[in-house]
Amino acid sequence: MPDVSERVRALHAQMSLEEKLAQLVGYWLDQNGTVAPMQSEMAAGQPESGALSEVTRHGVGHYTRVYGTRPVDPAERAAWLWTEQRRLKRETRLGIPALVHEECLTGLAAWQAATYPTPLAWGASFDPELVHDAALAIGDSMRQLGIHQGLAPVLDVIRDPRWGRVDECIGEDPYLVATVGTAYVRGLQEAGVHATLKHFVGYSGSKSGRNHAPVSAGPREIADVFLPPFEMAILEGGARSVMNSYADIDGVPMAANTEYLTSILRGRWGFDGVVVADYFAVAFLQVMHAIAADRGEAAALALEAGIDVELPTGDAYLQPLADRIRAGALDEAYVDRAVLRALAQKEELGLLDPDAFEGEPPAAIDLNSPLHQGLSRRLAAESVILLSNDGLLPLNRWTDAPARVAVVGPNAHRAQALMGCYSFANHVLAHHPDLPLGFEIPTVLEGFGAAFDAEYAGAAPELVFAPGCAVEGDDTSGFAAAVDAVQGCDVAVVVVGDQAGLFGRGTVGEGNDSESLELPGVQRQLVEALVATGTPVVLVALTGRPYALGWALDGAGARPGAVVQAFFPGEGGGLAVADVVTGLVNPSGRLPVSLPRSTGSQPYSYLHPILGGPSDVTSTDSTPQRPFGFGLSYAQFAYADLVVDAAVTSRGTFTAAVTVTNTGDVAGTDTVQLYGHDVVATITRPVVQLLGYARVELEPGASSRVTFEVPTTRFAFSDRRMVRIVEPGEVEVWVASHAAASPTGTGAKESTGGVISNGRATERRAIPGTATARAVVTITGEVHEVTIDDRRSVEVKVIAS
Repeated sequence: MPDVSERVRALHAQMSLEEKLAQLVGYWLDQNGTVAPMQSEMAAGQPESGALSEVTRHGVGHYTRVYGTRPVDPAERAAWLWTEQRRLKRETRLGIPALVHEECLTGLAAWQAATYPTPLAWGASFDPELVHDAALAIGDSMRQLGIHQGLAPVLDVIRDPRWGRVDECIGEDPYLVATVGTAYVRGLQEAGVHATLKHFVGYSGSKSGRNHAPVSAGPREIADVFLPPFEMAILEGGARSVMNSYADIDGVPMAANTEYLTSILRGRWGFDGVVVADYFAVAFLQVMHAIAADRGEAAALALEAGIDVELPTGDAYLQPLADRIRAGALDEAYVDRAVLRALAQKEELGLLDPDAFEGEPPAAIDLNSPLHQGLSRRLAAESVILLSNDGLLPLNRWTDAPARVAVVGPNAHRAQALMGCYSFANHVLAHHPDLPLGFEIPTVLEGFGAAFDAEYAGAAPELVFAPGCAVEGDDTSGFAAAVDAVQGCDVAVVVVGDQAGLFGRGTVGEGNDSESLELPGVQRQLVEALVATGTPVVLVALTGRPYALGWALDGAGARPGAVVQAFFPGEGGGLAVADVVTGLVNPSGRLPVSLPRSTGSQPYSYLHPILGGPSDVTSTDSTPQRPFGFGLSYAQFAYADLVVDAAVTSRGTFTAAVTVTNTGDVAGTDTVQLYGHDVVATITRPVVQLLGYARVELEPGASSRVTFEVPTTRFAFSDRRMVRIVEPGEVEVWVASHAAASPTGTGAKESTGGVISNGRATERRAIPGTATARAVVTITGEVHEVTIDDRRSVEVKVIAS
């Protein structure tokens, strides 16, 4: 049984079976539109909210999305919530308030609340400290509203960009996901809100990038790729809650997987928080996985495996589970185990204190304060990635300022194009088209208006707009107007990309998987028509996944003079994109996921062994158009004087130090990336692996010495016994501007050499990048079996020269 306080044990000892089960379920007061999979089918027959006194006569564990299911005035809803919590305290026998949970993946998912960049943009920033600060601000707003648990962050490692939920993920590298995700956990929990890690585990490894599809990953891929972000978030971030994945792994649904939910999570890592079910996941054991004959059997399987709380409702853990226990088909001890954990969580959050909710609710609350706006805009700016630039950008360095600028395309003047799937606007407000967003969110077109006013002070260029086409569909009737708008302009900014949504509403998001990685609809044809006018074109992609943009980046014919990638940058994103294009901000974003060469090359990960790369024994090319970690700047950076410890024990830490210099003529921020390779191992290892990274701000001509303190566990892997080890032997270490950069500065052979296509070598443009020569580190001593006490993160010091 869990180790809990005497107060919790005394409370538990008073409980009837019905009161215990009531603490293990959520109740969804308002269900509006479709915001969860199979919501209408699964939630049929739930009592109306007017019957709350009857529904909660034995108490209730969670209130599901009090603020986040329909548009409600925050202060009015807070007043209702305080009243309701006091009712639970005074009118139920045990007087236990409800725990309130909400979505908070792109900020609090509530009306009028700030909308932050999507997690894929967090990854593109390579800035855990800023993500921490954003999470702290989000958590502060949540706590003021009486919210206790946030259903974020998503720690799924991207394996296939066709998957619709890619925009919810941080990146394709487990260490990047782990460090950025752990920073979010710390920020949220410092504000007094429990973070919920999801989706545990392997969800993003689904077949063909399909949502809710089976996962065929082997135990080593699970252990070495999917588990590390959760491990760090728990061991180093202290995460207090975990949510299961909907998927099955090799035929065993995660909602009923004792090995992962109990043996690994609690037994190996010592997690003592609460495991909550993803919405309807317990019932799905019957409905979608068919491993349970009814809801009672589904409840038993989930509870035995380690799911403590059923969300969003009590579809299985109430009457079906009670019937099963009374029939003697399940030991009530499993219920007791879960209840003790749930009560301990409520105690930790202050819900068992006598003064809980006795104070007054906030009479007014600003959910989009200047603090939120500043953090959101800064995170957006740091996440914008410059993929190519033939000298067209930045616009403010033109000899003659542009007089007329076209800002065109389907995403040029749409606020919804800036926000991710789990933003309140695209997740919920889409069902309320007559209601305003509730906060200011300048579009890209409006962002250019603000940037030009700031840059040209009274002599701003004239702005011309035309949508050209929609995000989806095959209607080209708007092409002519867009071509007319672009002709006669000094430059055209063409904004294309996605519309986030759920379950068929949009081009990306939960349930919106794709068979193609070409831009949706006729957007590519629009760009090509505008490039053909001869007007210089800047292509801006506002997307939730990386698309195959080789035709725009390295195509043989006419192409855009610059390509900018922004992953749903949130309410400050329109301003941030305009600032980067004009030159008010120097781009510093880096690709957190490889930019694909084609749909057919998927699934792909830069973390592949030799056999996963290109060779002359296959006619297909698996390499990406732009590699992980890639991103250009208006400055130029050089690396020199790499010094690495020659040897380290298998239990130790080695130092790698490099000098980075801004050799350009403008200030800029470089993301210095430390990579490694295990030369010979008993298990095949990746040809390149991110070890650590650091953002370094430098004035023109300035240098900094960057020192990485690297634990050998960064080279750990699961051996043939499935034991995680650090193995003696030689490893190579180098510093680079992206995962495929070579010491020559022209890109690694894998990304820039000849490609065998149908038996004939074809040329490819070199991908710019710089790297140091590789240093060899010898790991000495015996094989070290990694324990939970071992360090996993890299410490970084940056000292100005």
